[in-house]
Amino acid sequence: MNADIPATPGAPVTRPPEPFSVPPGRRPRLSLYYLGTILLAGAGVYFGMVPRLQQKALVAAETQELSTPTFDTVNPGPGKVPEGLTLSAELKPIIETPVYARASGYVRAWSVDLGAVVKAGDLLAELETPELDREVAEAHATLQQAEAARALAETTAKRWATLAETRLVSTQEVDEKRADLTLKTAAVNAERARVQRLEQLVDFSKITAPFAGTITARQVDVGELVSAGSSHELFRLARTDRLRAYIRVPQSQSRAVKLGQIAEIALPEAQGRTFEAKVVRTAGAIDAASRTLLTELEIDNSKGEILAGSYARVRLAHAQENVTLTLPANTLLFRAEGIQAGVIDANNKVQLRTLKLGRDFGPSVEILDGVTVADRVILNPPDSLLQGAMVRPATPAKPEVTTAAR
Repeated sequence: MNADIPATPGAPVTRPPEPFSVPPGRRPRLSLYYLGTILLAGAGVYFGMVPRLQQKALVAAETQELSTPTFDTVNPGPGKVPEGLTLSAELKPIIETPVYARASGYVRAWSVDLGAVVKAGDLLAELETPELDREVAEAHATLQQAEAARALAETTAKRWATLAETRLVSTQEVDEKRADLTLKTAAVNAERARVQRLEQLVDFSKITAPFAGTITARQVDVGELVSAGSSHELFRLARTDRLRAYIRVPQSQSRAVKLGQIAEIALPEAQGRTFEAKVVRTAGAIDAASRTLLTELEIDNSKGEILAGSYARVRLAHAQENVTLTLPANTLLFRAEGIQAGVIDANNKVQLRTLKLGRDFGPSVEILDGVTVADRVILNPPDSLLQGAMVRPATPAKPEVTTAAR
């Protein structure tokens, strides 16, 4: 039955409202049902896609990170400063001399013995010189003869000069008398010098100390015959208020030795005590035979605490002028270009540095040139490490400190 035909005649015709129809004059709007559906669909898409995108980005980052090699690094460390260079030395007096006899004779007496402290000019021993005394007497007699001959020649020359004025003698004869006077005068001077020499030799019969010091040896006794110019020393005199020591510094540390540098002296018999010494001079050149620098030191011994001739150990503090760097041995690359090390720069790129090596300490190696303390050096680098390669440094390891060889 048609719904548009009324059931009864004359009744008004009514039609159902059309879907989605809106009253006139009003804007259309979605129902809450449809709006909620759209929002739920959008939220589902968002919460479903975002984790996948984040996971994809994380996987890409991890892939990039895993493709970049990671290396442990270490900073070059300075070698441990040695406690000091210790060398052997013998302590000698600042002045030491043997005393010999200048005149020949027999020892009449000696005045000082071993260990005696003397002043300059003190009598050490006295000699009997009978032969020298006779030579002195003979020289005096000869001098008197020469003086007499000179007086006669002088008188004769004056007389002949007077006769020459009267023309009784020739000029030639007068010149001869004057020349004879000159010869006699020279003979007198020669004899007088001989007498002075012999008298000085007589003075040498008294043996005296040439300087203040200590008698360290006496090798003469009463009645012993000594000869002038012989190699037999009578006494040995030493000045011990100051001592000196000679050491030979190796060439590798010779540049660190400076004039005025303070050193320590240690004696075996004085355990726990040290004495101060000072570098006063060096040879100024390396000995070609030993490759060492001869160095002299002086020690103040005014209190007499050190015995001259003692064996000692001389320690030069901080004798090594420059402390070099060291690297672990497992940082080195042996290549055709030389020994290299991989250094990571600020952009995390590899720089291959050619190294100049020093001493090999086993676990570590002394580096003379090529790296600095601030460089990050790769540990256990592969042989395939290339210049400019991108790497990732791990936490820097603590540098190994190696004690330098003394």
